[in-house]
Amino acid sequence: MKLDVVTLDAGKAGSIELPDDIFGIEDIRGDILQRVVTWQLAKRRSGNHKIQVRNEVSRTGKKMYKQKGTGGARHGSRRAAQFVGGAKAHGPVVRSHEFSLTKKVRALGLRHALSSKAKTGSLVVLDAAKLDTPKTAALRAHFDKLGLTNALIIAGAEVDGAFKLAARNIPNVDVLPNAGLNVYDVLRRHTLVLTRDAVEAIQARLADKDAA
Repeated sequence: MKLDVVTLDAGKAGSIELPDDIFGIEDIRGDILQRVVTWQLAKRRSGNHKIQVRNEVSRTGKKMYKQKGTGGARHGSRRAAQFVGGAKAHGPVVRSHEFSLTKKVRALGLRHALSSKAKTGSLVVLDAAKLDTPKTAALRAHFDKLGLTNALIIAGAEVDGAFKLAARNIPNVDVLPNAGLNVYDVLRRHTLVLTRDAVEAIQARLADKDAA
């Protein structure tokens, strides 16, 4: 598929050919996208929720009363879960929520995420994401010309310093280098903006997955 390349001033900077196997998938697999997003979010969870187990509760370990002859149930410790102030049974403990997902599925999810943006007309190819001075007002004006209000910008191998500083105070706009491209951030923003360098890097990245 062919797409026009624009500048920050909304001018034309030629066109670019996008591979159909990355940006032109017609049948978008929602189940693949869901698997990849769930995998990403699971990796981000800190897993530091914690309750006190029996050996961590600060209560006496003395037997409450004698085993027999009281007419009541047999108990050995006030640390048990059924007593007020006791431990909690089967509660959460510190653990990792991460699970594995094959590289092929992750690459396929990225292909479908990119194709979904191209299919809905929410993909913009930018000539370069660079500014002379880190002025947020100036960058806002550029975004207004391009019609960007909620966007993810993949700015190249490294994000231009002035562009990064100018964009960080603009709400609903994320700026990432090529290495930061991921399915979750692509889907959570309305528009995906790629520089020429980013398009080349994506092709190289997914070509490696095909070779593997």
